[in-house]
Amino acid sequence: MRVDKKINILLIKRIMRSWVRIMLTMISVFLIFILTCLALLTVHSTGKPKHFLDENGKELERSISEKIHVNVNGVEQGMFIKGMDKTKPILLFVHGGPGMPDYVISQENTTVLEKYFTVCYWDQRGAGLSYSNDIPIDTINTEQLVSDTIGATNYLCNRFGQDKIYLMGYSWGSFLGIQAVAKAPELYKAYIAMSQMSNQLESEKLSYEYIVEQYKKVGNKSRLDKLEKSPIDEKTNLPTAYWSMRDDMMHSLGVGTTRNMKSVITGIFLPVMESSEYTLKEKINLWRYKFTSPSIKNLQNEEYGTDLNEKVPKVEVPVYFCHGIYDHTISYDLTKKYFNKLQAPMKGFYTFNESAHSPMFEEPEKFSRILEEDVLKGINGLAD
Repeated sequence: MRVDKKINILLIKRIMRSWVRIMLTMISVFLIFILTCLALLTVHSTGKPKHFLDENGKELERSISEKIHVNVNGVEQGMFIKGMDKTKPILLFVHGGPGMPDYVISQENTTVLEKYFTVCYWDQRGAGLSYSNDIPIDTINTEQLVSDTIGATNYLCNRFGQDKIYLMGYSWGSFLGIQAVAKAPELYKAYIAMSQMSNQLESEKLSYEYIVEQYKKVGNKSRLDKLEKSPIDEKTNLPTAYWSMRDDMMHSLGVGTTRNMKSVITGIFLPVMESSEYTLKEKINLWRYKFTSPSIKNLQNEEYGTDLNEKVPKVEVPVYFCHGIYDHTISYDLTKKYFNKLQAPMKGFYTFNESAHSPMFEEPEKFSRILEEDVLKGINGLAD
């Protein structure tokens, strides 16, 4: 019996040593894989902006492709300045989010803007290139970001010798953009909105109802149960549980960022990580701010607590609203109602029948025509 016990103990020890070796090997392989990925990411993430090339592979003579930091209202903020012809009019692109620069996704999908404008893709205070631990959280608010939009505009006017430039707001950027043109109309030739916000809390309620309706049609009980446990109302506003599954549900139904984007991971996260124009540190800072900064929640609270129908009922510049009929990130119907109420010297609303939240990326040919034939001529001949 004692011999048998000794044999069993020896066998157990051998098995344990074997498992330890296997586990150590697996851990080592995993660490090597992670380190290799980080090394490849670091090498690929040069942080240098891509240039516009002609058919011979040479840089276009009058093109511009810069990545710079400038002081905007006392804070160093980053931006890409891109254009096929730097003599073209200047356009400031105000990105979405809050806190989600759209430079990479714009370059992945289309360079329509760079054909007609010298475009400044500005990373808002705290976001992307503009990330810094030294920025006080209490300075990242809507009022400050609107002031920063005007500050970035002044920089561009001074640098390029322009009295006025064009302003474009995308999604969250439209929340800031229309407030900026209302506050400083003398700086802008026109305002272009891609998926213009109006009353975002009401928009979220409509989106919630739409998602519930669609899942009822297909009998997706598991998701319906989750939605019913996390309703949107005046008291709860946007519950954390709903917010955590909102984007995934919208993309699964083809009503999110684009009609074809099925996942934020494959559609946004991976393109950002694969981009060579941000350094690895800049990419980490981009996601670090987006997912961990308390200022994001504060900005969302301001966004959902503001009705632009009341705050900005009038602007003194021409406005062009471009909106996808399938957009449920920002309600098409609410935006159309806001447009109809908005007072402006000239305005045009453009419905994109094959688009969700990003008509510029989804229907670039139509968007290009609108820029060339309406926006740059100051007319609205192609409007609905």
